[in-house]
Amino acid sequence: MTELVHATHDRGITTLTLDSPGNRNALSAALVGDLADALTRCGEDDDVRAVVLTHTGTTFCAGADLRDPPHPDALVGLLRRIVELRTPVVARVTGHVRAGGLGLLGACDIAAASTGATFAFTEVRIGVAPAVISLPLLPRTDPRALARYYLTGERFGAAEAVRTGLLTASGTDVDEVLAPVLAGLRRASPQGLAETKRLLTATVLETFDRDAADLTALSARLFASPQAREGMTAFLERRDPVWVV
Repeated sequence: MTELVHATHDRGITTLTLDSPGNRNALSAALVGDLADALTRCGEDDDVRAVVLTHTGTTFCAGADLRDPPHPDALVGLLRRIVELRTPVVARVTGHVRAGGLGLLGACDIAAASTGATFAFTEVRIGVAPAVISLPLLPRTDPRALARYYLTGERFGAAEAVRTGLLTASGTDVDEVLAPVLAGLRRASPQGLAETKRLLTATVLETFDRDAADLTALSARLFASPQAREGMTAFLERRDPVWVV
C-alpha cells in the first residue's frame, strides 16, 4: 500500500508530511487512519519534542475525500488526538486548505502559512455543514469571521486567516516564520511543554466532551441527505448544483 504520511525526525522535531497527491491530500479514510497512527507513535516517543504537520504539492488538505470519506467518528478521533497529544503540533502550510483541512489547522497548537495560501469553508456549497471541524475551531477563532466564511464558502487569504485566529502567523517564507517557533520548542522542557499545552487545550477538550456526539450525528445525517448527494455529485461533475441561482 502507498504510504500516505511520511515521518522524519530532526533534533527533537518530528515532521509528518501528508503525501496523497491524487486527491490533493483530501481526508480519505486511509489518510485519516495513517495520520492518527503516526500521531500515536509520536506521542509514545520520548525523543519527540514537537510535531510539524505539513504536506506535499500545492494543497495542504482539500477537505473530506468525497469518494472515500472517513467516518465522522474517525475524524473526531483524529482531531482530538492532535489536541490531546502531549507535544505541541505545528501546522506548516505552503498551499491551499479547504473544508475539513481547516479542522486540522484548528486542532494544531500553532499554525503558519505562506502568504500565497488560501482558505475556504466550502461545506455549505455541497449541502453539508462544518460540523465536526467546529470542535477545535469554535473555541479558537473569531465567531463573526466564522459566521461569514461558514455561511458563504468564500475564499480568503493568509492575512485574514491570521486576523481571525485560524493561523498564528504568515509570511513569504513560512520556514523563516517558523524558525523561531521551532527553536523555542527545542529549548523547552518536555514537562513544561506538556503541562502548558494541557492548560491551553482545556477549553477545546471541554467542547469535544460536550458536543462531539451531536456534531458527529449531524455530519452523518447531512452527508446522507439528498441535497448532499446532489452537491457532491455536482462537485465531482464540475457543475453547479441545482440550487444555485
